[in-house]
Amino acid sequence: MNKRQYAAAMVLATALVGLGGCNYKAHHQQSANDYGSRTSNDPKMSGIRAYSHVVTDPRAHDNRYFEYSSALSYRLSNVPGVANAIVMLTDKNAYVGISTDQTATGVRSHGGGKESSDQDNTGTTEGVYNIDTGSSSWDLTKIVTPYNSSLTHKDISDLSTEFRQTLANEVRKMAPNVNGVHISANMEYVNQLLGYAKAAWGGRPLAPLTPSFNRLARYMFAATDEVPLPVPEPTARNDR
Repeated sequence: MNKRQYAAAMVLATALVGLGGCNYKAHHQQSANDYGSRTSNDPKMSGIRAYSHVVTDPRAHDNRYFEYSSALSYRLSNVPGVANAIVMLTDKNAYVGISTDQTATGVRSHGGGKESSDQDNTGTTEGVYNIDTGSSSWDLTKIVTPYNSSLTHKDISDLSTEFRQTLANEVRKMAPNVNGVHISANMEYVNQLLGYAKAAWGGRPLAPLTPSFNRLARYMFAATDEVPLPVPEPTARNDR
């Protein structure tokens, strides 16, 4: 091989390597299991922003009614990176509570090591559920706990923009008329939503619970000072 042939071969090899790198990058960005690329041409971020930020106007969460959506809850629970999902629909908004697992990368916006600091899973090595008390029992009133649970994330901004966009797009496919899609993986929020879901599963009318639900929504997504209370227990025969 003379020098001219060698030079041509090297140019071709470099081009093929570059093309392969581009193809890998594009495949990585399009993968349903990656939310960490966050580049300007990532297809997950195409189109307008589908999820909602925290708003300062609490009236955005003055919902007239709310309902549990089993279809959306099931759909989002099957999104890579999601362990559990509870979705409530109102007359104008969708409220999503999730916990996450390790089936996707880039779920956490800040990257780095652990996906969450809210859980202590060291009990698994000791054969117990709660490492602090030594208890082997799970708290059946909660969907996520601080011990040996799927992962939660305290602040809304702890979830990456790609992850929230993916979830919100799924919601809007099935509920295109909602104004806002509010998403959080906060432990207390998710467990509160479970209380409302249980009420719906039990056939309990949700109308009397709307003020309580709106208080939770305002606290989480409008940063109000009214701390949400646990889902009230039925107080009358017609509220069962």
